[in-house]
Amino acid sequence: MKLKDGFVTREMYGEHLMVSTDGAFNGLVRSNAAAAFIVECLAEETTEQEIVPKMLAKYDAPAEILEEDVKKILNTLRDVDALEE
Repeated sequence: MKLKDGFVTREMYGEHLMVSTDGAFNGLVRSNAAAAFIVECLAEETTEQEIVPKMLAKYDAPAEILEEDVKKILNTLRDVDALEE
C-alpha cells in the first residue's frame, strides 16, 4: 500500500496537515508527529508489518501500542480514500 498521488502532506507551524489535490476528499487531515511519520512511510510501497518496526526504531513505546496506532492511522487514511492498496 501507499499514499495516493492526489494527497499532499505538509508541516506548518508545528502541525502536520494532509489535503487532497484531486478532490477525492474535501477537507483537511491534521495529525500528530507519529501519524505524520506513518504517512511518510507510505510515500513508497510498504505494508503495515513493515511500518511497525520503523515506528519501534523511532519511538520509545511498547510494540502493542505502536501496532494499534498504525492500525488506527491506516483506517483513518482508508476512510478518506487516501491509500492505494
